[in-house]
Amino acid sequence: MTSDQPRSDTRQAGPDGLIPRQRRALRSVAVLFWMNGMVVASYVPRLPGIRDRLDLDLATVGIVLALATGAGLLGSLGVGPAVERWPTRTVMIGGALALTFTLPLVAVAPNALVLLSILTVLSIADVFTDVAMNIQGSALSSRRRVPVMQRLHAMWSLGTVIGGLAATAMAALDVALGIHLLVASAVLLCTLLYVGPGLLEADGPSTESPGHGGPKGSATGVALLFAALGAAAIVPEMINSDWAAFRLTDDLDASDGIAGLGYVAFTVGMVAGRLAGDVAVHRAGHQRVLKRASAVAGVGILVATLIPWTITVYVGLLAAGIGVSIMFPELYDAAARHPRPGRALGGLTAGSRISLLGAPLLVGILADTDRFTVGAAIALATIPCVLVVLWLSGRLVEPARAGS
Repeated sequence: MTSDQPRSDTRQAGPDGLIPRQRRALRSVAVLFWMNGMVVASYVPRLPGIRDRLDLDLATVGIVLALATGAGLLGSLGVGPAVERWPTRTVMIGGALALTFTLPLVAVAPNALVLLSILTVLSIADVFTDVAMNIQGSALSSRRRVPVMQRLHAMWSLGTVIGGLAATAMAALDVALGIHLLVASAVLLCTLLYVGPGLLEADGPSTESPGHGGPKGSATGVALLFAALGAAAIVPEMINSDWAAFRLTDDLDASDGIAGLGYVAFTVGMVAGRLAGDVAVHRAGHQRVLKRASAVAGVGILVATLIPWTITVYVGLLAAGIGVSIMFPELYDAAARHPRPGRALGGLTAGSRISLLGAPLLVGILADTDRFTVGAAIALATIPCVLVVLWLSGRLVEPARAGS
C-alpha cells in the first residue's frame, strides 16, 4: 500500500493522526474547497448586471439558472463511473480546469441561450470537482483524531465571501465583467499549481464507520428519506445565495454595489456557521445542532425577506447563512454513517439536484408577477423546506459519541 492512501503506516502519524503526505493533501483539498466557492461567487453577485446587459426579465433569469443547475443532475449521473475509473485527483483537477477556463466566457455571452450553455458547463464541472474533493476530503478527515468536514465546507464558504467581496467591489468600481472574470480565472489557475501536486495520487479504501446516520429500513425508504432531506436542505442555501442581490435591487432599489453585500452577508454567515459547526456538534450532538440550525435559518430568512429595510436584510441573511451552513455537511455525515451509505448518499444527491432544477424557476416566476416581491418569492420557496428539514431530522439516529 502506498504512502498516499488514507490507511498509511500510522507509526509516522503526528498528533492529528496524519502522516506528512496526508497533511499536505488535506491542505490541498482545503484550498480546492476555497477555489470551488470562489468560482460561483465571481459571477453570482453580478447577475443583475448580466440581466440588464442581455435585457432579460426575472422569469428568464430563473429559467436559465434552473436549467443550468439542472445540468448538474446529468453530471451526477456521470461522476460515479468517473471516480470509479480514475483517481479522485484526476477528476478534481479536470473539473477545476474546466471551471477555470469556462468562467471568463460568462462575460461575453451575447444572449440567454449562450449564457445557459456556459453556465451548464460550469454546473457539470462543479459536480465533478465537488464530489471528488468531498471523497478525498472525507477519507483524510476520517483519519484525523478530530474530523474537519465542517471546516472544509467552511473553506468553500470563505471562497464565496472572498469572491463575493471582489465581485461587489468590481461592480461598485464599474470594472468590466470581462476583466474581472479574467483576473479571477488567473488567480484560480495559479491556485491549481499549488493544489495539484499535493493531492493524493491514489485513493485508499473507505474508512466509513458502520451506520449510525438513519433508520435502517428498506433500501427504497432510506433513499427516499435522504432524497427528501437533500431536496429540502439545498433550497435555502441556493435561493438565498442566488437571489439576495435581486431582493435588494428590485424590492429596495439598492445599487449593484450595495446589493452585492447581501450575498456577502449570507456567505459570511455560512463561513461562521461552518467554522463553529464541528465544536457545536461535539458539544450538543448532531440532531440537536441540526434542529437548532434549521430554526435559526428560518428566522433569518423571514427577517431578510419580509422586513423592507436594507439593514434588516443584511442581518437576516447573516443569520440565515449561519443556520443554513450546518444543514448539508450534517446530512452528508448522516448519510455516510448510514448502514446503507450508497443508498443514502445517492438519495441525498439526487434530491438536491432535483431541487436545484426547480427552485430557481419557481422563484423567478413568482418574483416576475405583480403579486409577489422578490423577498416574498424567496420566503415562499425556502420556509417550507426549512420546516421539512426540522421535521425529518428527527428520523436520523444520533451517532455514538467518541469516548475521549
